[in-house]
Amino acid sequence: MSAPADIVARLRLIRSDKIGPVTYAQLVARFGSAQAALDAIPDLARRGGGRPGKLATAAEVESEITEVTRLGARYLFRDDDAYPALLAEIDSAPPVLIVSGDTALLARPTVAMVGARNASAAACRFARQLARDLGQTGTAIVSGLARGIDTAAHDGAFDTGTVAVIAGGIDIFYPPENEERQRAIGTKGLLIAEQPPGVEPRARHFPYRNRIIAGLAAGTVVIEAAPKSGSLITARHAADYGREVMAIPGSPLDPRAQGCNQLIREGATLVQTAEDVLEAIRPLHLGPARPSRQRQAVAEEPAEAGDSERRAIRDLISPTPVPVDELVRQSGLPAAAVQLVLLELELAGHLARHAGGRVALA
Repeated sequence: MSAPADIVARLRLIRSDKIGPVTYAQLVARFGSAQAALDAIPDLARRGGGRPGKLATAAEVESEITEVTRLGARYLFRDDDAYPALLAEIDSAPPVLIVSGDTALLARPTVAMVGARNASAAACRFARQLARDLGQTGTAIVSGLARGIDTAAHDGAFDTGTVAVIAGGIDIFYPPENEERQRAIGTKGLLIAEQPPGVEPRARHFPYRNRIIAGLAAGTVVIEAAPKSGSLITARHAADYGREVMAIPGSPLDPRAQGCNQLIREGATLVQTAEDVLEAIRPLHLGPARPSRQRQAVAEEPAEAGDSERRAIRDLISPTPVPVDELVRQSGLPAAAVQLVLLELELAGHLARHAGGRVALA
């Protein structure tokens, strides 16, 4: 049996080239539906001075839906009631998640725990105990199912509730030694993937995964991390989202502690116990009210832009990322008109979006 036409159209738009979460939301808000957005993309890209990327076909999406169902997983769209409310608050929230397991965990207060893959034995033991202690208070623990601290955090919270966000498809086991653990979490806990089934995790996928981990949680705890590690990327995402950033201090003689000590110097909360963590996240502990569908869609009044407005906005953009608000201020144009031109440029392949609502020439 075929999937509903709206679901197919939404997945086609999500899986098409050059369509990220922000672009998806703006297209649906402007054109009213995913199908109407798909129909409009060729003209938008032409106005942006390029060609559209490859659009996903209905057959490709139907095949994906069949595989997700076969795997015992399901889709959570951003406007579904079960979609995590904290994650829905961020601009770059995935339009759809593929999940397997107990989605009731998404309604609990949630803490992210991340850290070094080559973590010390003492740090792994500490992470397991901290996750266990937090879990016993009804807090769900989210992490990325990597070696080291992530694995220890999942193990500590396995009996009380853990959420694993993976970088590849929901049927891909990475690292391989965590296959049994991933299968168990997908049954008793909750397994989340942004990528479709069959997608092997690549380096570019891990920062995407990290933003989901930070977005799901009221706060992120970092336990051992090198100064330029993925764990610090997750912590910085959390700070950007207005969430609590916490770190476990370590010896200055251990390189694995340098990232945590650096975070504390920059203002992260020093924590040592579950009570410290709960005190730090208390202002967000119950989570936010669910954003309205209108807010999620980033809806604005439709606006058009003429050639002179397009030239003015293009002249302001360079290879250096700049906030969209700054483009609005310097151009003196309505925000909706600026957003439309940026959308055209992005679909034409001339614009790249960066963290913090910044854009630059691609």
